[in-house]
Order: sequence, then structure tokens, then C-alpha cells
Amino acid sequence: MSVTTHVLDTARGLPAFGVNVLLTDPTGDTVAAITDLDGRARLAEAPLLAGNYQLVFATAEYFALTGTSTFYPEVSVAFTVSDGAAHHHVPLLISPYAYSTYRGS
Repeated sequence: MSVTTHVLDTARGLPAFGVNVLLTDPTGDTVAAITDLDGRARLAEAPLLAGNYQLVFATAEYFALTGTSTFYPEVSVAFTVSDGAAHHHVPLLISPYAYSTYRGS
């Protein structure tokens, strides 16, 4: 169906608004998005090409907007699409000194 993300700032307990996100597909094409007020962004629509994708989140820019220093200037998440018709949701939980991600629904 698509590629979406949801970024949550776990240190503040709030959605991360205004995070710049880049998605690179298996051909090297890149699309950009910015998270909305709820921390969400839609980056691609189906059908997707099978192969490896990469999401890059500009966390330093986001934390600078909140007046917070961070150890990670960006977060890169690589994942594989095997079913181009399926929905691929990749949430990211961030704080100034840690992050985690998982395959969402």
C-alpha cells in the first residue's frame, strides 16, 4: 500500500513535529517529507519495487528546534520490501541520546 512513518519524542512525551525525512528506494530515487503535527509522514504509495529502502531522519534539526542537544544528528533505518502491495509503516521513537524503531502496522 505505502511507506509511512510516525516519529515520537519519548523524552518530551509528544509527537515529533517538523522532522525532515528522506526515503531512498532500490533505484536510488529519493523522496522527502516532513512530519506533521501528529509526528506522521507518508512517503510512498504502492505499488512499491521489491528491494532495500532507507529512511533518514534529520534528528539534529528537530532537536535544535526544541532547544535540545543530541548525540545522534540523524537516524538511518534500512528495511526490505518483499511485497510491494503491502503497507510498510516504520515508526521511530527518539530521545536526545537514544532511538528505537520497529515494523508497525
